[in-house]
Amino acid sequence: MCGDARNWDEDAYRESILKEREIQTRTVFRTVWAPAQNPNPNPETIVAASSDGSIASYSISSCISKLQSFRNTKAQHLLVAEPDCFVQGHDGPAYDIKFYGDSEDALLLSCGDDGRIRGWRWKDFTNSDVPITLQGKQMKPVLDLVNPQHKGPWSALSPIPENNAIAVNIQGGSIFSASGDSCAYCWDVETGKLKVVFKGHSDYLHCLVARNSANQIITGSEDGTARIWDCKSGKCIQVIDPAENTKLKGFFSCVSCIALDGSESWLACSSGRCLSIWNLPASECISRTSTRASVQDVLFDDNQILAVGAEPLLCRFDINGAILSQIQCAPPSAFSVSLHPSGVTAVGGYGGLVDVISQFGSHLCTFR
Repeated sequence: MCGDARNWDEDAYRESILKEREIQTRTVFRTVWAPAQNPNPNPETIVAASSDGSIASYSISSCISKLQSFRNTKAQHLLVAEPDCFVQGHDGPAYDIKFYGDSEDALLLSCGDDGRIRGWRWKDFTNSDVPITLQGKQMKPVLDLVNPQHKGPWSALSPIPENNAIAVNIQGGSIFSASGDSCAYCWDVETGKLKVVFKGHSDYLHCLVARNSANQIITGSEDGTARIWDCKSGKCIQVIDPAENTKLKGFFSCVSCIALDGSESWLACSSGRCLSIWNLPASECISRTSTRASVQDVLFDDNQILAVGAEPLLCRFDINGAILSQIQCAPPSAFSVSLHPSGVTAVGGYGGLVDVISQFGSHLCTFR
């Protein structure tokens, strides 16, 4: 039986197909747990930065509740979650988000492909009375920083370099950014002024962490090295080469992600399919482990390491590089792993997927 095509709208059909493809190929580049609003130790709100430039917050309890109703039906559904709050943070992908502070007065910071660092008051997020469909550009940032452009021949200005990662030092009132022009920058939160430029890498930066106990930052670059910088002088005080012993075998890769433990004495460093652990006071590599796929994000859980990458697995290693567990996760390629103080883990990645995993390894909810 043929359908009636007299009212067929070819343009609307094409637009719906393109929209569906855009949603399916959307990537969550970073997830972060929001500061607790009450003494409840359970995770409640997670914030995601995505490839469409959006910054959105989601209620975990709401997602779990909706998922229970889906499980009662025979059909298999992937939960498409409605955000509690949403802003169009960047023109182009949003690559990283951090909280500056841990109370309702905290700033939610983001950076992206447009070379900007933007900050919103978290209480404005949680207390917004604007309908979700109108929130995209309604909420204005209270902080808006943009990377400097470099002068070339005849005073021509370079394009604004992207920001791939940010870190904060609340006590020092500073925001650090890892930029696409091979430099890291230190910004003053109060004045919005650029304080220090960290220059020494030969290629663009992928990642950075703040080592606040020593007033240092550590950066990872496409040039294959990680560097430790003094924040006061802006000078590089140590170069870490995770692949120095493997280059003779023709192996070379960028430093894609790094992480510090709670004591800021141990550094996890990913270089392609190699995960190395460094003792910073001794300036010594303690272990080097080969992985099946490239590691794209890493963090410490006490004296263990959580890692995700270009395969649908959340891997846990000990400090010596021995693998302790592997948990299947929803994103086919994961770019972010974040840990709540309760032990709940969130993994975000390709397909706009976020997988929330309990401290016992069970899947609490998966949503797009």
